[in-house]
Amino acid sequence: MKNILAAAIFLLVPLAASAEKADALAPINIKYDKANVDQVTQNYVATGNVIITRGTMVLKSDRAEVKEAPDGYHTFILTADPGKVATFRQKRDGGPDLWDEGQAQRIEYDERNDLLKLFSKAMIRQLEGKKVTQEMDNEFISYDNRREVLVGRNDATGADKPGNGRGSITLQPHRTPAPAAPAAPTPAGKQ
Repeated sequence: MKNILAAAIFLLVPLAASAEKADALAPINIKYDKANVDQVTQNYVATGNVIITRGTMVLKSDRAEVKEAPDGYHTFILTADPGKVATFRQKRDGGPDLWDEGQAQRIEYDERNDLLKLFSKAMIRQLEGKKVTQEMDNEFISYDNRREVLVGRNDATGADKPGNGRGSITLQPHRTPAPAAPAAPTPAGKQ
């Protein structure tokens, strides 16, 4: 089973594309119902219908914590209320209408390493316009955007625990069907 999963994940790698590079230098906008800001530690906590936008990236959750390191890199931690999920959506480079989107009860994004982690009821998909080109669901998903590698595990801790359930990957075909062969000509006098 591990070999099948490794092969399936390997298949995803050539199909992945980098997140929109321009987003990294766009301003971060946070909308919320309540917020607490610690300017000394550069720690921002927002609660209640939180929507964070940065370029094409949109993060939504019930609670969000944004931490800024002294060198200016950010870490985002989104947490959903029980029974809900936090979500993200971001445009990918490589075409005019390519997107990554996903959801989980908890989402962490490490800007410095361009690493996205989804915990509990995790799902990530890639789209061309509105068409889903690939989708992965598991209890834990890690998406290393720089290396373009997805990893799925059956436990929300990121571990793989025997008997703890299975994940799934769906890949849509990317090639077009071969044209139909032309009909053979009918010999003269036969019909």
